[in-house]
Amino acid sequence: MDLNSKITVTKPSLPPLAEFIPYLEDIWQRKILTNNGFYHQEFEQELCKYLKIKYVSVFTNGTLPLTTALQSMRITGEVITTPYSFPATTHAIQWVGATPVFVDVDDYGNILPEKIEEAITPKTTAIMSVHCYGNPCKINEIQEIAEKYGLKVIYDAAHCFGVEINGKSILEYGDMATLSFHATKTFNTLEGGALICRNSAAKARIEYLKNFGFVGETKIIMPGINGKMDEIRAAYGLLLLKYIDDEIDKRKKNAKIYRNILGNVKGVRFFDDIENVRHNYIYFPIFVDEKEYGMSRDALYEKLKQNEFYARRYFYPLISEFLPYKGLPSSNAKNLQNAIKISREVICLPMYADLSAKDVERICEVIKK
Repeated sequence: MDLNSKITVTKPSLPPLAEFIPYLEDIWQRKILTNNGFYHQEFEQELCKYLKIKYVSVFTNGTLPLTTALQSMRITGEVITTPYSFPATTHAIQWVGATPVFVDVDDYGNILPEKIEEAITPKTTAIMSVHCYGNPCKINEIQEIAEKYGLKVIYDAAHCFGVEINGKSILEYGDMATLSFHATKTFNTLEGGALICRNSAAKARIEYLKNFGFVGETKIIMPGINGKMDEIRAAYGLLLLKYIDDEIDKRKKNAKIYRNILGNVKGVRFFDDIENVRHNYIYFPIFVDEKEYGMSRDALYEKLKQNEFYARRYFYPLISEFLPYKGLPSSNAKNLQNAIKISREVICLPMYADLSAKDVERICEVIKK
């Protein structure tokens, strides 16, 4: 089978190749491939404009910004986080030597503020929350808790490129926020990511950390890593920015078709748009109630595959169920009942800009039957 013809959970948006070639030719002429080159700087400047933020640092992938955020704020002890996410969220906490503490989530897959407060101990130093599927967390409540207990807040906003609340970027909330530019995301640089901070001092520290800790040519002031984005991916991202609004509009149309057709299917739940939120339609998750629907989530997942629709069970299993985290006290299933429930009900249906309306309708017909 032609891989391009397969209907998968997502496919990357690509800018026109003919328009990318002049960027490559210019990079070849400049002979600067990395180390904060011309396109790296241009990309960061244009990201700030598009995302309505002041300070951004781009990285070679989406995991390093999470680790660097924790390291830059010298986070130690316990970090309260969610089990309902991609493992990178929790891996980053352990990479800096801190201990993840899992708490339950709401029906959107977002961390519950009341559970955060219950989990705070004298060892707690930070909250790392995820805006799951691009739906905003209860940011005001989380901030109140953080201020009450003197905690830092880092938002894993991997799903949130372009998401806004009342015209304000979701990336402006918390002490820092991170993005992923992985090929599966609404906006991609093949691989890549970004860290958003609040002031120039934090930005400078992040730049040192992602470049081996170098200050100038011969001086190292901290143990850094190599997190720099190369010029080719920066140029690619710069070009794709010109098309991102059109890509989001196409995804929105597909989301509308899904909702119109599946709205009357008993036992199938999905998210509607949230008032005053600009969504980016990164995923289209549905949640299958086996008793009401008459078929289990996994049976429907297999039925979709039999019809050559390759959906994905994001996020299943929970991070807390993976071997490295099973021994943590907060991994106890009694503490994570809703997270377990939705992880066993979720299927993310195919969602990407080039997905045709006809294919969305065909997927819906399989679910209806």
